[in-house]
Amino acid sequence: MTTPLTRHGAMIKLRPEKEADYRQLHADVWPSVRDALTRANISNYSIFLRDGVLFSYFEYRGRDLETDLRTALADDGVRGWLTLTDACQVPIASASDGEWWAPAEELFHLD
Repeated sequence: MTTPLTRHGAMIKLRPEKEADYRQLHADVWPSVRDALTRANISNYSIFLRDGVLFSYFEYRGRDLETDLRTALADDGVRGWLTLTDACQVPIASASDGEWWAPAEELFHLD
């Protein structure tokens, strides 16, 4: 039985003074971060930037996204990466308390 694919989008603001740093980090993403995402059953991951807002998109093919994400976040490389990238970001105004990247609702998809 094939595990179903789910698509996920989220948004966060980019600190304007950190844009160059954020771009440089993503020009050469650490292999340990790429590997942790792959182990977490995440693929087709993209981050877009427009008017100071970052939009991320990824596809997940696994059984328990929350557990897979917790496992990825336990990785030393991922934690180090997030220390650098989180300093470049600030949650959008509509984010819930404690929410960093605010999830976006998928309204349409065309295969």
